Amino acid sequence: MAKSPVNNAARRVSKKVRKNIADGIAHVHASFNNTIITITDRQGNALSWASSGGQGFKGSRKSTPFAAQVAAEAAGRAAQEQGIKNLDVQIKGPGPGRESSVRALAALGIRITSISDVTPIPHNGCRPQKRRRI
Repeated sequence: MAKSPVNNAARRVSKKVRKNIADGIAHVHASFNNTIITITDRQGNALSWASSGGQGFKGSRKSTPFAAQVAAEAAGRAAQEQGIKNLDVQIKGPGPGRESSVRALAALGIRITSISDVTPIPHNGCRPQKRRRI
């Protein structure tokens, strides 16, 4: 049974709507293996995101400051297309991409209004994993 040809006019491709949002929040999740940058509006709705692995870095190269810088530039450019001019930065995690991702966002011309560390710290909660022996 042959497939019927699909009319290109009938197929609707949704175009990305450009929002005019001046202020936002950049959530930087810097783990030891990867760095994920999500840029949201003040309500928490995601405008853009990028990760080191999504930028073509694989394996141990994902966990480098340069990979975090490239990911932050990609997320920042996509957010600037949405109209972002000012960002609060919330950094979570102990990874190597913490500082370089903030510097990359600032280098794009986005005004960084505040930087806060929101790494979750237990008040003696769950038992940690066994110690690494290298």
